[in-house]
Amino acid sequence: MKRSKIFLTLLLAIGFFKTHAQSTHSEIAQITETLMNYIDGTANGEPEKLVKAFHPEFNLYTVDKDSLRIRSGEKYIAGVKKGEKTNRIGRIVSIDFEKDAATAKAEIIIPGWRVFTDYFLLLKYQGSWKIVQKSYTWREYPKSEEKKK
Repeated sequence: MKRSKIFLTLLLAIGFFKTHAQSTHSEIAQITETLMNYIDGTANGEPEKLVKAFHPEFNLYTVDKDSLRIRSGEKYIAGVKKGEKTNRIGRIVSIDFEKDAATAKAEIIIPGWRVFTDYFLLLKYQGSWKIVQKSYTWREYPKSEEKKK
């Protein structure tokens, strides 16, 4: 009797961890899809992907000359021209989530100009993940060394 209880408990624990791992993978995949809608939408001139990625009332935050700058998300999306590709290379650096809240970090390289680091706050509601806030900073794109004569 005691062995069967231990075996049953072990099976239930394995089932829980397997289900939890599958759920975690599914959430990470959904968050990744949201972030890729942002990355691909801005790179390929697809504002409809940005509309899918962002909450309608999101804002962007950065520091400019030691002052907080807040940009309207609506104006940001409006600045992405349909079909106009840009020279942006984006990648997801990290994702962390718990239940219905997540943070993520991405790097966007614009060769010859800047390297942006984006920090996102995402929330899952009505069945999908949305970016509700984006904060970012940037640094100059590294200049190549001049050829020695």
